[in-house]
Amino acid sequence: MRRLILDHALLPHGWAENVGLDIEGGAIAAIQPDATSEGRERVAGITLPGLPNLHSHTFQRGMAGLAETRGPEGDSFWTWRQVMYRFLGSLTPDDVEAIAAFAMMEMLEGGFTALAEFHYLHHDADGRAYADIAELSGRIAAAAQQTGMGLTLLPVFYAQGGFGGAAPTEGQRRFINDIDSYARLLEGARKAIASPDDAAVGIAPHSLRAVTPESLREIVTLAGEGPIHIHIAEQVKEVEDCLAWSRQRPVAWLLDHASVDQRWCLIHATHLDEQEAKGMAASNAVAGLCPITEANLGDGIFEGADYLAAKGRFGVGSDSNIEISAPAELKQFEYSQRLKHRARNVLAEREGQSTGRSLYDKALAGGAQALGRRIGAIEAGHRADFVVLDANHPDLAAVSGDRWIDSYVFVAGTSAIDTVFVAGKAVVRNGRHLNREAIRARYSRAMARILS
Repeated sequence: MRRLILDHALLPHGWAENVGLDIEGGAIAAIQPDATSEGRERVAGITLPGLPNLHSHTFQRGMAGLAETRGPEGDSFWTWRQVMYRFLGSLTPDDVEAIAAFAMMEMLEGGFTALAEFHYLHHDADGRAYADIAELSGRIAAAAQQTGMGLTLLPVFYAQGGFGGAAPTEGQRRFINDIDSYARLLEGARKAIASPDDAAVGIAPHSLRAVTPESLREIVTLAGEGPIHIHIAEQVKEVEDCLAWSRQRPVAWLLDHASVDQRWCLIHATHLDEQEAKGMAASNAVAGLCPITEANLGDGIFEGADYLAAKGRFGVGSDSNIEISAPAELKQFEYSQRLKHRARNVLAEREGQSTGRSLYDKALAGGAQALGRRIGAIEAGHRADFVVLDANHPDLAAVSGDRWIDSYVFVAGTSAIDTVFVAGKAVVRNGRHLNREAIRARYSRAMARILS
C-alpha cells in the first residue's frame, strides 16, 4: 500500500485540496479529500488524471523530420507514405524496440500516461514472418515495460493494397497477414503483454482500403469485448475511392456494414458529412483525433463543432509522433476549429466554460474508452495514473482551478509538467523520465545505424 496526499487534484466532481490516495496493486484503493498528511507522502503541485494517447505508430518517431523536403510536384499524405515505406525497410527488431521506448518516454514526459499502439509492422524486411510471428509486438510490450507506459496493444490486420481487393504493394510487405496468420499474431500479442502491468490487447483492421468486407467481419469476431480501432476517412482521395468502390462514403459504409458501438475508435474521421457525424455520435464510438499529425500531413480539419454538438465522443493521439505533447494536441484541435469557423473558444459548450477544461475532460473519457482500461480519472478502482504540474510555474502561479488547465493547454504546455505517475509509481520527475539517458543513448545508436 502506498499512501499519498495531493496538494490540488482534479477529481470527477471537480477540484479538491489535500486529497489522500491509498494505492494498491497500481490502482487507487481509496480516496479522501481534505485528508491529513500524517503517514502520507506529499505530492506538491496540481495533479491531473493522465491523458490517454489513443493512437500512435511508435516506429514513425524515428522518421520525424525526414519528409519535410518538397518534392517535384504536389506533396501529400500519399507521397509522405512512400518516405515511410523506405524508412521502415531496414528496421530490425532491436530498432523497433529502441524507437518505441524513446517515443513512449517522450509521451510520458509530454503528459500521456497510457498508449494505444496501432501496430502494423509485423514481419521482416522481406515480408517473411519471424519465427515468433508476434516478435515485434513483443518489442512494443518490452518498450512499455522499460518506460512504465500503460499499454493497449492493437495488432493491425492489413491484407490488401486498396479498395476492391487490390494487391498489396512491395512497400506494404511487412504488414500483410491473412485471417489465420492474424489470429496467430493476435494470440502471440496476448502472450507478449503478460509482463507489462495491466496491459490490454484489442484489434485494428487498418482501414477499409486494407480489408475486404468479408475479412472485416471475420476479424471483428476476434475482438471479444476488447477495443476495435480503424483508420477511416482521413484523406479526400480515400473518400473518393470509397465512393467509387461502394457508392458510399467511408464512415457511412462502416456504420451500415459493421456493428459499430462503444468498442470502436474511428481514427481521424476527418471528412464527415452531417449524417455521418450524427451517426457516428449515436453509435457511441470514439473519434480518434490526431490534430498535429493531421495538420502535418495536410489531411484536413475534423468537423469538431458539429460532432460535439451531436454529443460525439473523442480522444487524442500522437500518431506519427512528430511532436509528442498532450496539451499541444488539445490546443491544435481547438485552434483548427478557430481557423475553420473564424471564432474563438469553439469547443467549449456553454457560456463561462473553460475551453481547456472541456477539452481535457472529454479527451480523458474518450481516451479511456478507446483503450479499454480503467484509466482517465482520479477515482477509486482506476489506475493511479496522473500528471503533476508545477504550481510555481510562471504561467500557473497566479491562477487557480480551471485556469490551471487553460494555462497548461494554451500557454505553458509540457514545460509545466513536473512529475508523472503510472500505476502509482513516479516515472518522470522534474520533467524528465527517470531512465532518460539510457533510453536516449539506445535510440541515438539505432538512428545512427538506420540513417547511415
